[in-house]
Amino acid sequence: MNYLAHAIPFLDEPYRVAGAGVPDMLVVVDRRVRLRSRHVRPFLDDPDPVVAAVAGGIAQHFRDDARFHETAAFARLSNELAVASAAVLGDAAALRPRFVGHLLVELLLDATLAEDRPDLLERYYRAIEAVDARRVQEAVNQMAPQPTDRLAAMISLILRERFLSDYLEDAKLWVRLNQIMRRVRLEPLPEGFREILPDARRRVRAQRDALLEGIPVPATGE
Repeated sequence: MNYLAHAIPFLDEPYRVAGAGVPDMLVVVDRRVRLRSRHVRPFLDDPDPVVAAVAGGIAQHFRDDARFHETAAFARLSNELAVASAAVLGDAAALRPRFVGHLLVELLLDATLAEDRPDLLERYYRAIEAVDARRVQEAVNQMAPQPTDRLAAMISLILRERFLSDYLEDAKLWVRLNQIMRRVRLEPLPEGFREILPDARRRVRAQRDALLEGIPVPATGE
């Protein structure tokens, strides 16, 4: 799951929305910070409502991922998209197709949700805009075994770049995928990789409900 899918159940609770994105944000800007459920659990009932909300969002992220990655739909789709990726990428990097297949399922699920409900992205960004990024960072630093000074800047970047919108268009998604590839020090995806994206979108859309099994999201058109 990605930022939007994690946040949808509580888009009217800005600090929970921000918290739900924290594990993914830290992967981008500060991989040294290893948050785990045991670090977050003591703060779920914190007397500071901001801290409690951020902790609640992080805990929800962990629960979502535990369910999501165990679904038969995720296993099947990530494998199918890894095979499709390998056909384009070749075998120069044996683990890359598997990584790309996993990544595509997550990003294209967010794209499917945003396409089905065009209001969701705006509600997501309004929620992020409503938080004090420094307070989110301070809350996380109460929980994390190692503090970070990079999280507030990542929240500002999310607002500035609005990269979730780019997942809805193949050309822009390809650019964003290559940003991720550079960040994890893998070779860029060739332009020809874009050819598999329309079919990948169809596959993820067809499995939308199965991927979200047990995770509350609004139905199409609500």
